Order: sequence, then structure tokens, then C-alpha cells
Amino acid sequence: MYFKRIADLRIDNDMTQQQIADILGCNRQVYARYERGLREIPISMLIKLAKHYNVSIDYILGITDIKEPRIKK
Repeated sequence: MYFKRIADLRIDNDMTQQQIADILGCNRQVYARYERGLREIPISMLIKLAKHYNVSIDYILGITDIKEPRIKK
């Protein structure tokens, strides 16, 4: 699965692949493979990305076009 949205979010936030890889605790090559869809993104990484960008995991996965995470009260 190609995760164009994580590349778009990274670029929109003026960040490099290395900076995001550092946040995720992986190396840049692994993160680059996530962006290109050559490697599945573990749930733990999806959670970190969603929290970092303040978007929902559904948005990252392309399930919805609504960026904001839904918070249950």
C-alpha cells in the first residue's frame, strides 16, 4: 500500500525523511520505504505519526479525508 499522505504531511510540515525517522525511532531508509509503500507501517508507527501530525489514522490510511482525530468524551 502506497502511503502518499505521510509524504504529503511531511512535506506540508517542512520536514525531512530523516527528521520523521528520528521521531519514529527508525532509520531514514525504513521510513522512505513506508512512504513508497515498499514496507507496511506498524500500528505503533501509525499512532506516532497521527499524534505528531494531529490527524487520524484513518486519514493517514486514506479511509477518510477528514484530518482531525475524533475524540470520544
